[in-house]
Amino acid sequence: MYNTYILDVNARKVFNSRGEETIEVEVVTEGGFGRAAVPSGASRGKNEVVPFPKGGIDSAIKMFFDKIAPEIIGMDATAQREIDYKLRELDGTEHLEEIGGATILATSLAVAKAAAASLTLELYEYLGGSTVNELPYPLGNVLGGGKHSKGVSQDIQEILVLPVGAENIYDAIRANILVHKLLPKYIKEVDPNFAGGKNDEGAWTANLSSDEALKVVEKACKEAEKTLGFEIRIGIDVAASSLWDENKQKYVYFREKTTRDSGEQYEYVSRLIDEYDLIYVEDPFHEEDFELFAKLKKEHGNHAFIVGDDLFTTNVERLKKGVKLGAANGIIIKPNQIGTLTDTIETVRYAKRNDVTPIMSHRSGETEDVAIAHLAVALNCPVIKTGTVNGERIAKLNELLRISEYIGEYSKMAEIKIR
Repeated sequence: MYNTYILDVNARKVFNSRGEETIEVEVVTEGGFGRAAVPSGASRGKNEVVPFPKGGIDSAIKMFFDKIAPEIIGMDATAQREIDYKLRELDGTEHLEEIGGATILATSLAVAKAAAASLTLELYEYLGGSTVNELPYPLGNVLGGGKHSKGVSQDIQEILVLPVGAENIYDAIRANILVHKLLPKYIKEVDPNFAGGKNDEGAWTANLSSDEALKVVEKACKEAEKTLGFEIRIGIDVAASSLWDENKQKYVYFREKTTRDSGEQYEYVSRLIDEYDLIYVEDPFHEEDFELFAKLKKEHGNHAFIVGDDLFTTNVERLKKGVKLGAANGIIIKPNQIGTLTDTIETVRYAKRNDVTPIMSHRSGETEDVAIAHLAVALNCPVIKTGTVNGERIAKLNELLRISEYIGEYSKMAEIKIR
């Protein structure tokens, strides 16, 4: 007989991939153990939950022991929804400003991991059931700019690759890595002084305009396709909220030394989609411009994912507005934007019911925690945004390889549907 009741908990400070402090929580049951650490983003939407309270991480850890620990010790770890509601109740604010979203999410995920371990299940099995067998396509950032890079790189925050032709997760991961390996020689053709600089996510960063950057990635993809024998498509994360100047009512492109009003931004993004046959466009407009998102989706949504990150912040209420307006056919899922596993699952399920593709995602300041690999499989997300290289990114990708082995002969790649 398994015992899933929580016997003990712990919290500590650890470091993320940028060397910043974050929180890690441990949950112990009689039959299992769970540990979770929470990442942080550099480009954060204003509608995300607050990661830490005013007193910072020290205050968050104190409140964990003072407020959370006494309440959840003795609870059944399999009562995920009940525990997550309790965590929100203990904080008492909409955006988790009192205790902090990072602390609450770390606790929520550690509880789920402890419950799974108590039942001798992998996390993806515990959350998704024994019949889940689809692996997500990895969406890899290979050339970085914007807030994730420093200096004279392109204004577009991320240029990504999606190996849509891969037939298994190993080949899909290998394809993204190959594009990353091939890129430097093409970058040097445009930027002879390129010295191999990388950004927070391990993507290359170089002295390139956005168009130059897209062209070199296009060349690397073509070479990789010849080597591997299957199609690799290009995507972008504009992170337009970080370019938007509220006072000027314009998008400020610092490297290009130009500004674009909303109409010009729309024409610019439309041109990039057509010229580079983009399959994925994330945050092309600022986080409150549902109308332009809807216009872009109407024009290009039958052949490209028009994806909201800052637009939705993994919040089901904002997603409902987006669905009503037809604003996107893809949504980034970042659990630390919303605060609990229960909230994350609710948003994914609503997205899938309304033909919006959920894309499970890392953050720029990552930890070695591999939970999002399990969540992507458990929640049937056809795409996972994980980066391409760096240990904290590879950790998630290698976990997908292990999950593929756990599933065995029934393992297959998810079906990517653009609609």
